[in-house]
Amino acid sequence: MSPRSKLLTTVSLGAVLCLAVTAPPALAFDETQTRDIEGIVRNYLVAHPEVLLEAMNALEAKRVTEERTTQKQTIEAAKAELTNSPEGTVVGNVAGDVTITEFFDYNCGYCKRAASDMEALLGSDPKLRVVLKEIPVLGPASEAASRVSLAFRSIAPERYAAFQKALLASRSQVDQARALAVAGDFGVEASVLTPLLDGPAVRAALDESGRLAGALGINGTPSYVISDEVVAGAVGADTLAAKIGNVRACGSATC
Repeated sequence: MSPRSKLLTTVSLGAVLCLAVTAPPALAFDETQTRDIEGIVRNYLVAHPEVLLEAMNALEAKRVTEERTTQKQTIEAAKAELTNSPEGTVVGNVAGDVTITEFFDYNCGYCKRAASDMEALLGSDPKLRVVLKEIPVLGPASEAASRVSLAFRSIAPERYAAFQKALLASRSQVDQARALAVAGDFGVEASVLTPLLDGPAVRAALDESGRLAGALGINGTPSYVISDEVVAGAVGADTLAAKIGNVRACGSATC
């Protein structure tokens, strides 16, 4: 018997057992029939336990397919917010043919290591476009740093990419003090940034990134949106490059 036949047989037996248990009185099996059916199902599953694994695998495959379908629909609905970003938040080729939207946290160790992957991709792919989204998921220090960063972006968008790179390269914890110090290195004083930390531009940017991350099921960093797919974690330059190549080849991150 083929695996598929075994699975169908198990499902059929399960349906019969379910009927035996839940059938209305007019259709109910008597006690002997019910016991016989239960015995048939039990004996089959004991003789072919691999069918249970096949059923579990099929259920997981269905779950993954449904999750990806929902994810694709969410990405499509949020496409404008994911790809069209305020001045200064795009690095690489602003008119590139493939866009990666990166969600990051300044205190994320994986983000710091993944920064070199992104730099390598941008250096080797002149058609790549990257949109930066800040989601400070690692606590108050990260949120304070992002507030400084987004305030910096609002007044010096042309230097935001360089500022983001410098701040992400910090070896110590990145908090408000550290972010203000790095901003000072770029010629933007704390006295200019501090009044903006809870301003409408900063709040709007944080709200947008948080809402997008929530809708896409992103709860860790780094995470990337590439075409129709969310790629979670510091997966490495080669994996990201393969996804980019797939988008160019078939219009999807996974062909």
